[in-house]
Amino acid sequence: MSTIDPIRLEVMKNAFDAIADEMALMLMRAAYSPIVRDSMDYSTAICDAKGQTLAQGVTTPMHLGSFYDAMQHLMHRYEGDIHPGDCFIGNDPYAADGQHLPDIYIVEPIFHEDAIIAWTTTLAHHADVGGIVPGSNALGASEIYQEGLRLPFLKLFERGEMNSAIWEIIGLNVRVPEMVHGDLRAQMAASRAGRRSFADLVERFGVTEVLAAAEALHDYAERLGRAEIRDLPNGTYHFTDHMDGLGEHPEPIVIKVALTIHDESISVDFDGSSPQVEGGVNTPLPFTKASVYTALRSIMQSDIPNCHGFERVVTVTAPKGTVINSVHPAPCGARGITGYRVIDAMFGALAQPLPDRVTADGMGGSTVPTFAGYREGRSLVFTETVMGTWGASSAHDGQVGVPHMGANQANVPVEMIEANYPLRIRRYGIMPDTGGAGRHRGGNSFIREYEYTGEEDGLLSLRSDKRDFRPHGLHGGGEGTGPVSLLIQGESVTELPVLVTKPYRLGKGDVFRHISPSGGGFGDPADRTSEEVAADLEAGLISAETARSVYGHG
Repeated sequence: MSTIDPIRLEVMKNAFDAIADEMALMLMRAAYSPIVRDSMDYSTAICDAKGQTLAQGVTTPMHLGSFYDAMQHLMHRYEGDIHPGDCFIGNDPYAADGQHLPDIYIVEPIFHEDAIIAWTTTLAHHADVGGIVPGSNALGASEIYQEGLRLPFLKLFERGEMNSAIWEIIGLNVRVPEMVHGDLRAQMAASRAGRRSFADLVERFGVTEVLAAAEALHDYAERLGRAEIRDLPNGTYHFTDHMDGLGEHPEPIVIKVALTIHDESISVDFDGSSPQVEGGVNTPLPFTKASVYTALRSIMQSDIPNCHGFERVVTVTAPKGTVINSVHPAPCGARGITGYRVIDAMFGALAQPLPDRVTADGMGGSTVPTFAGYREGRSLVFTETVMGTWGASSAHDGQVGVPHMGANQANVPVEMIEANYPLRIRRYGIMPDTGGAGRHRGGNSFIREYEYTGEEDGLLSLRSDKRDFRPHGLHGGGEGTGPVSLLIQGESVTELPVLVTKPYRLGKGDVFRHISPSGGGFGDPADRTSEEVAADLEAGLISAETARSVYGHG
């Protein structure tokens, strides 16, 4: 067990955090694509020499818990062949322990006197990596080969010299090479800034003290985690959640969790979950583990550092060949929806021993629409991760207009969409009478309506969920509403599947209208005060009829 002065450890912890955050801000400011620059679908971290996360940027928790597995893969593959000036790139879930093909890693070693002392790691969701669907979230893919360009960990730079062949192959295989190349450059800029700042830290405090602090930080996070778990009630808690399923004739996909608290550790098992499917919602185990860490981290009450030490107290298992632990060649382009559902299932289990620390079910992560087409012979792809509505808790109503805890992401500003793409946002707001009833009301749905204005036909794809299995309430709270996704083409109105397996064609003037799921309620609606009901009425969140018939006021 490492020891270090606690005040110095806190200084070092904040220094590590500041470097990871600096990387995150630089990546965002330098990025080209809306999915990275505006939606903020990316992550940054500093890892120690063993590939263990030391600090995470303020971005996407479901990415960051996966970094360790990818780093172990990279270090094993290149053991003895890693040099100053090397820069690694990779994305493949099976050949690089990646997450899905749009998420591309850029990783660089940090050296001190010919020894690796740390790593900078960045990951960004790229606008397109090829495949059968623009945006590369191929829900209809039957195997990973259909999803886009697969990259094992390769040296994009070797001893400071770029491998131009890799750069050219990437550009040729994606629909929007200027965006992909631009975002990769932003990742490299962020990575190099992290290297410089870490070197400055070593220069200031000395390499021995910095590395001792890194080791001590892992031990400290582990101790805090175990201390918190000791205060939780031992037992095994079960929960079963569902995804609605794929395409026009969906079959429910089961996510089954057994969470066991035993003294000062937690084990999470997904035995009984559905087998992997011929569709892009399968999830590699590293991403499942990251989603579990996210859910558990959220219910801890102490300020546990965001480093690998916390992960030592958690064991995650899942049968191979399931939707939770997919094996080659299962497609996983839209695996994000499954990660969100893992967090929801974890909350369902945790609500049993810890009802005051979790919320009722929310909208289940982001809705992801993708619009694609051509303009003056050039391909265009626009994807955003539309957030977000939460369920209610024991202390407050469900939040609206905030991201899911698994992904600290944002909706792209209307002005940025309309300025850069053949799209007009016709409506964007909150829908009344949608949040689940309760002592505390679930967050309301929101509506976002896109009109396609392109002269050439375009394509629309969609990832959403919770139409058939709606957001549940807790302790007497009502369930939330499911999503509504309509394609309006003149007088024709088509209700889209929640998980679209084949893109829909768009013509000029066609409208896509999406109403998100809402959040479940918490507690008996009869216990909601008349003052709270009156405030909801004044804010337009409920109607007078709902006030009377559901809450008994008005």
